[in-house]
Amino acid sequence: MLCKRIIPCLDVQDGRTVKGVKFQQLKDMGDPVELAVRYQEQRADELVFLDITATRRGRSIVYDLVRRVSRELLIPFTVGGGVRSFDDASRLLESGADKVSVNTAAVNEPQLITRVADRYGSQCCVVAVDARRTPDGGCEVLTSGGTNPTGLDALDWCGRAEELGAGEILLTSWDQDGTTDGFDLELTSRVSGSAGIPVIASGGAGGPSHFVDVFTTGKADAALAAGIFHRGEWSIPRLKKKLYQKGIEVRL
Repeated sequence: MLCKRIIPCLDVQDGRTVKGVKFQQLKDMGDPVELAVRYQEQRADELVFLDITATRRGRSIVYDLVRRVSRELLIPFTVGGGVRSFDDASRLLESGADKVSVNTAAVNEPQLITRVADRYGSQCCVVAVDARRTPDGGCEVLTSGGTNPTGLDALDWCGRAEELGAGEILLTSWDQDGTTDGFDLELTSRVSGSAGIPVIASGGAGGPSHFVDVFTTGKADAALAAGIFHRGEWSIPRLKKKLYQKGIEVRL
């Protein structure tokens, strides 16, 4: 059985780590380089860095900040937000990222997934999917930092992204993001159950029971969280110990 991964997320705006609720009401959480080092010392399995307003504001990721973070890390490092082209993705990987996460640009130009996968390998291409519940019981893909409803069904889009060459799906529930009420287990289990690639669950983590649920009921391969780590409510070692005690295979 493969170990389940615990992945802290650094949502970055204007060079600072922030956290909000449903992509809004952002609060400053500290310096991203300092937080990255802290989470590596706590034995995080990976780290995700998302420039959450880059796409909305039409600007590029701060590559210097990516380089500064990558120089401090030995664990895998995924970077996304503001990736508009293959050249952007290439520059991120050349700046020190191990993987690049694409969202809006992949929806607008699906062949971007294939180009990145063909050039750098599927393992370097993460497709981020922000999904929101619809009145008819479905889940719609959002782009541009959660501000643009696309009409795409989240499950269908995840399947297409895999066909195009994605190596992982980073699945964020817009409805659960920042609530600490738990992950969207139904959405996660539907995507995980149909996907042949790893699925990272995101949005709603509040404590160990939520991680247990998303790894068992949700069938996720990894779980991403931000606020509970940034605020010091849970350290990664404490969380992993709790998960291990519940029978979840993690790297202690």
